[in-house]
Amino acid sequence: MEQLSIIIVNYRTPQLVIDCIRSIDQQNAISPYEIIVVDNDSKDGSETIIPGEFPDVKFIQMGYNSGFARANNEGIRQSQAPVVLLLNSDTIEKDRAIYNCYQQFITSHYIACGVQLLNTDGSPQISGNFAMKGGLNYLLPLPFIGNFLKRLATVIKIKKPNIPNATDTVEVDWINGAYLMVKKNAIDTAGLLDEDFFLYAEEAEWCNRLKKAGELCIFGNCNVLHLQGESSNETFASTGKGYYNLFDKKGLQIMLSNFVRIRKQFGVIWFLFDLVFYIITIPIFFIGIIFDKCFGNDTYSVKQWKGYLKNVLLIIHYSGKIIKGEPYFYKVL
Repeated sequence: MEQLSIIIVNYRTPQLVIDCIRSIDQQNAISPYEIIVVDNDSKDGSETIIPGEFPDVKFIQMGYNSGFARANNEGIRQSQAPVVLLLNSDTIEKDRAIYNCYQQFITSHYIACGVQLLNTDGSPQISGNFAMKGGLNYLLPLPFIGNFLKRLATVIKIKKPNIPNATDTVEVDWINGAYLMVKKNAIDTAGLLDEDFFLYAEEAEWCNRLKKAGELCIFGNCNVLHLQGESSNETFASTGKGYYNLFDKKGLQIMLSNFVRIRKQFGVIWFLFDLVFYIITIPIFFIGIIFDKCFGNDTYSVKQWKGYLKNVLLIIHYSGKIIKGEPYFYKVL
């Protein structure tokens, strides 16, 4: 029987998937293990290309672009091993990271774990995070206001919401979904990923439920390269890395998913509190751009302000559904 099921979601990134699987096979991950590729109706030849390259890989076709949560859930349902690894297609294993992570994980009391993700230049990415009351960390990307809040947090010595670089085993509240290893018995208790989410924030919400079944950690002595944002940027025709882009369709999906998570995890009052901050930012953002230009700075553009305004208005449009909390697929693509 397989010891580990590795689940990779694909949407029009067959070469990334091939490179990812090659790195796993070359590193001799776990024996025996299975790799499950879940395709979100790519319609780009992935259905032929990936199985043609790796005949032993289990290939699942969703038939529509189901996003991250639904595709991974189907992979989990069809997996055979007692441990599953949700792995982004834009990751490359190095130094037998999966093997070393798995060996530490199965002998530990942790019910979910991640590794230290790295950029291609070797610099660390944020891999483990701490939950802030009310999702207040989602205010940090706000133009101008976010920088003020960061300085304020430094002055009053508020704990950072993440681990910039884990070098040892560190307990966390939630783990970056690019690499998330979970024991099946914990999933039996916590349930699968919430299928209201299309993309972003679903792993944070899931980890909140998983944490009620046991502790989560980052194994900082294991490293995996993560080409952050490569697959999602292609999907949304967007640019940039991380979650500070609030100005285009990708930014709308990030904002919408974050607000859905706030409502589910922290309740209606916190949802409304954070939404007020996003609304207040609209005039502050515009005034900030004017002041910037007076001093010869171009931190943001009027085009970005217009994109932000449009996205906030759309969040307000969705707010009734979010507040009601009824099942709904929050997909904007």
